[in-house]
Amino acid sequence: MAINLKNKAEIVKKFGKNEQDTGNVETQIALLTEKITELTEHLKNNQKDFQGRRGLLMMVGKRKRLLSYLKDRNLDDYRKIIKKLNIRETK
Repeated sequence: MAINLKNKAEIVKKFGKNEQDTGNVETQIALLTEKITELTEHLKNNQKDFQGRRGLLMMVGKRKRLLSYLKDRNLDDYRKIIKKLNIRETK
């Protein structure tokens, strides 16, 4: 259910400025997106996992706040990360 270290390292390497840059907004959004997709698959098989559903909603809210922050700070980076992660349709 959790992201393993290999996947996390690949995501940090791809979206961070270096291999240890986990605090970068883009990296945090990418990690949350990976967790959200894994938890969504889990919830498809376990419909009665209400704590998992609550965790999913909290992660989606956090990702939404981070995306809003990035959109306010740097619109170009926001558009790039949305396109790379295929989060939503862009206008």
